[in-house]
Amino acid sequence: MTVSGLLKAVGAEKWFSEGELDSLKRPQRTVCSRIPVRAGGQTRLAEAFRVQYSDSRGPFKGGIRFHSSVSLDEVTELAFLMAVKCAVADIPLGGSKGGVAIDPAGMTLAEKEELSRKYVREFYGVIGPDSDVPAPDVNTGEREMAWMTDEYSRLSGRWTPAAFTGKPIILGGSLGRKYSTSLGGLMVLEALSKKKAEKTTVAVQGFGNVGMNFARIAFERGYRVVAISDVNSCVYEEGGLDVAALAAQYPYKGLTGFGKELARDDLLYLGADVLVPAALGGAITAQNASKIKASTILELSNAPVTPEADALLDSIGTTIVPDVLANAGGVVVSYFEWLQNRLGKQWTEDEINSRLSSKMIDAANGVSKTALKEGLSLRKAAYKLGLTRIITAETARNRIVSNTTVSKKV
Repeated sequence: MTVSGLLKAVGAEKWFSEGELDSLKRPQRTVCSRIPVRAGGQTRLAEAFRVQYSDSRGPFKGGIRFHSSVSLDEVTELAFLMAVKCAVADIPLGGSKGGVAIDPAGMTLAEKEELSRKYVREFYGVIGPDSDVPAPDVNTGEREMAWMTDEYSRLSGRWTPAAFTGKPIILGGSLGRKYSTSLGGLMVLEALSKKKAEKTTVAVQGFGNVGMNFARIAFERGYRVVAISDVNSCVYEEGGLDVAALAAQYPYKGLTGFGKELARDDLLYLGADVLVPAALGGAITAQNASKIKASTILELSNAPVTPEADALLDSIGTTIVPDVLANAGGVVVSYFEWLQNRLGKQWTEDEINSRLSSKMIDAANGVSKTALKEGLSLRKAAYKLGLTRIITAETARNRIVSNTTVSKKV
C-alpha cells in the first residue's frame, strides 16, 4: 500500500486532525540522483535515491538496497514504514530508505565496491551519524557497509563508525545483529501468546537469514516447527522437524530428506497455530486468504499480507502481528549498534539480547494495550501508537500546521 493509501485508511479512523495527517503526507527530504555504474565492464547511469521521513524523534534510519526494481515510490513507502516502526519500538530514530536501480548480479566485486563508495559520495551531504544512519537491505550486507563506512570516514577526515550500522564486528558492528529480527519476532510472539511453546505448532515461509534463524530459535525453545519452505519447495512433519539438522545440511542439499515434501505454497494453508511469513511481501492475498488456517500470523517479512487479505482475516478472528511490530528487532539492534559506536563501547551478546527483550516486550505490550483499550486489531493499534508518537514529537517541535495549506512564504 502506498503512503497516501495508508494515510487515507488512517484518516478514516478519525484519530488525528487534518493538519496532523498533512504533516505526514510528504517526506521531509527526497534526494534523487543518477550515478555512473560499471557493470560487466560497461558503464550506464543508474537512478539513485535517499528518502527521509520525519526526524522529529531522532536521526533518520533506514537501509540501502541495490535492485533493478528500486523506484522513488518504493523507497518513499519504505521510509515512511521505517519511521512508524521506530516509533512503535520507541527508539529515538526517524525513517529513511535509499537505493540504486541496478541489478548487482552481473557486477564484479570491484564494481560493487565502486558502486557502494559512489553512493556515499553522492549522498554524503545528507547522511551521517547525527542526521541519517543507513544500514543493509536487499543485496547489501556487512561487506557493503564496511566499504561505505570507510568511504564516509575518508570524506569526513576521521573514523566515523556510527555513520552506518550492520557493519562487521571488527569495524564496530553489534553482536547479535544477524539474528535480531528473528529473535525479536519470537519475543513479540511470546509476549502476546498465552500458549506454551511445546504446545504451539509453527510453519515458517522462507528459509533465508530471518526464516532460518526464527525456525532455529523457536526449535531451541521447544516450539514444534512442523513446516518450512524456501523458494523451491516445502517440507512438513506433523511431529516437528529437526531444525538444527535441517539448517546444517541446507547449504548443500536444501530441504530434501526431511519430512513430507509439498508444493512451496502449500505451507500457507497448513493447520499450524502460527504462520510466519519470512520471505517476499504480498504472499497472502484476497485470492488465498480464505485458505489460511493458522490462528496467528507473525509478519517477519515486510507487508506479506495485502490490505484486502488483512480485512478478510481480521473478520474471521485471525490474529495478525503486523510487520512494524513483529520484525522491529532488526532496527532495534541497529539502534544499539549506533549507540555503542557513539559511546565507544561494545556490549556483550547477552547484554544486547537482554536490552532487545526489554524493548520488544514493551513494544508488544504497548500495542496490545492500545488494541484492547480502543477495540482495534493489532495492526491498527500499532499504527495508532506509532503515528501518535511521531505526531506528538512533530507538535513539540512546532511542525504541525493548523490546516492543510502549506505556506510557501520564505
